Amino acid sequence: MTGEPSAAAVVDGPLLARVRERLAGSAGVPAPAAVAAAVRAEAHGVIGDADMLRALRELETELVGGGPLAPLLAAPDVSDVLVNAPGEVWVDRGGGLQRTGVRFADEAAVRRLAQRLALAAGRRLDDAQPWVDAHLDAVDGGAHTVRVHAVLSPVARHGTALSLRVLRPAAQSLDALAAGGSIAPEALHLLRRIVGARLSFLVAGGTGCGKTTMTSALLGEVDPAQRIVCVEDAPELAPCHPHVVNLVARPANAEGAGAITLRDLVRQALRMRPDRIVVGEVRGAEVLDMLAALNTGHEGGACTVHANSPREVPARIEALAATAGDGAHAGSHGLHRQLYAAVQVVLHVRRAADGRRELAEIAVLRYDTGGCEVVPAWSAVGLGEGIDRLQELLGGKATS
Repeated sequence: MTGEPSAAAVVDGPLLARVRERLAGSAGVPAPAAVAAAVRAEAHGVIGDADMLRALRELETELVGGGPLAPLLAAPDVSDVLVNAPGEVWVDRGGGLQRTGVRFADEAAVRRLAQRLALAAGRRLDDAQPWVDAHLDAVDGGAHTVRVHAVLSPVARHGTALSLRVLRPAAQSLDALAAGGSIAPEALHLLRRIVGARLSFLVAGGTGCGKTTMTSALLGEVDPAQRIVCVEDAPELAPCHPHVVNLVARPANAEGAGAITLRDLVRQALRMRPDRIVVGEVRGAEVLDMLAALNTGHEGGACTVHANSPREVPARIEALAATAGDGAHAGSHGLHRQLYAAVQVVLHVRRAADGRRELAEIAVLRYDTGGCEVVPAWSAVGLGEGIDRLQELLGGKATS
């Protein structure tokens, strides 16, 4: 038909905006048939089959999955996808941030994707609530979870800022980490003894340095006869162990109801006959419940915590406990004594200059009148003053 509009006119013109507006009221992801019907309705039926197919393919990036970011999210080596502007999309493949060639049509396209992902997670993202932090169980049919964080303009000065972290299950073994250079041979031997002796440990480090991966690998060394209960914000821990129960927190819905917190889940874990309780990461008041759990006979527990160095861990724990408010902990000294009684070992992981994630230090806790402090026992440069205390702990406990 000579008067038929070109595919470019159909896909890139005002028609696309009208189709989006028509589908905006749909619940969930619109089916291909519904999208096709909307295109025909807005084009008044004047569109050929080939043009329709091309239009559907382009609209799919607007309406389904991760849109233009889908190939990046599906790549097995990508951990983070960051959108700073329509033409600025960055990824982290394990060696630091790299700029990609992916581009959005305009700022409105980035905003639409951010709002659609927020809606899929049951969260609100608009001018009245211009930021969101949520988890999606899957994007583009993948089995992994994606953490979605978005900030709309004008709060984000240069346009919608979208940050996506791909949370793949951490299932590597200690041997695999050692083979990849993340664990030194002498440290590998100590780690196995720490797990066998049922010492409770914290894995500390910065964002994206491998805390969860290290924790999961250590849990894989636990006696198969022991029951591990893991409490997490998002399902990341996947140790190679036959008896693991995973409890996952749930944020409030768009109406602010239905939240299940880590504190709730730690308390539930205590009633599930655990041999070891593991908190994927402590970020707030749940640290008090974690310390209480590890002080009630549940040896060999673990958790991760954000800290730039092992020495900062006591102060970090104290700051997190303070978020409970209302005098929930018995002062600094009381909290430090509880930390010392609950945790024996601190493992520090970091990202090296070449981007490789590595175990940098094994440390122990020491308590005196000034409070609790972390003392190095092993590091890449040699043994520290805490090695005697670590050997004492390892020798004084059963290795079952």
